Amino acid sequence: MQKDEEFLSYVIKALVDNPDQVKTSRTVDEMGVLLTLEVGAADMGKIIGRQGNTAKAVRTLLRVVGMKNNSRVNLKINEPVGGLKSPERVGQGAAVPLSTPNSKTVDEAMADLKLE
Repeated sequence: MQKDEEFLSYVIKALVDNPDQVKTSRTVDEMGVLLTLEVGAADMGKIIGRQGNTAKAVRTLLRVVGMKNNSRVNLKINEPVGGLKSPERVGQGAAVPLSTPNSKTVDEAMADLKLE
């Protein structure tokens, strides 16, 4: 395991609840180093962070590690199985409907709240 991959693994395992599900791989081509990260579905939000800020911070740190080793380091985060974009969920209509068959109108709900 190279220094950049060890660093990524160390940081991500410190952030997640299930460090045993963290998997990293490293490939090198003419564009530089590509680190690929896989985590459990439950930990995906922790890795991405609000508005992607945690992922951006990890990518920035990896660029610094890469500069120290004279290489360009990029990070790819794979969507876990069962995630929102996984092939198993495509076409399943994961969105919540605006109204359900048993929903009440506002007037009906207000009438239910009135105590007699």
